[in-house]
Amino acid sequence: MNYKHILVALELSDESHVLIDKAVYLAKQFDARISFIHIDGTHGEIYHELVDMKQEGAQRPLSVNAMDQLKEFEAYMDYPLRSFLVGTGDLGDKIHETVADHNVDLLICGHHQDFWSKIISYSRHLIHKSPVDILVVPMASN
Repeated sequence: MNYKHILVALELSDESHVLIDKAVYLAKQFDARISFIHIDGTHGEIYHELVDMKQEGAQRPLSVNAMDQLKEFEAYMDYPLRSFLVGTGDLGDKIHETVADHNVDLLICGHHQDFWSKIISYSRHLIHKSPVDILVVPMASN
């Protein structure tokens, strides 16, 4: 498979660097574009639409602290970033539309290998809803 647009689902943690590194490696192999997505599900769906921080940098759908952390991910990556989508709600509920709107053909997400992730797995939810290939990267337990 020759991927053309990789979407990386980021959390607000340094562990997301592992996902970014995997995306950059694959993008260089396939000459693909990379976009990021972060969905804050802690307060439900406050904003229905996703904001592309690359296009609409003045909008701030999340806290200042969260936005600063997300901007650090962009600065960390040594590869051009196509889009940086940010919103609230549930990524699984937004994945079909996001993939179609941005012509994504690979989703990269992390999966924590800890006790709580055995009970509540966000990556499993994405696997059931994604219309494209998914690379699920194991994240070490703390």
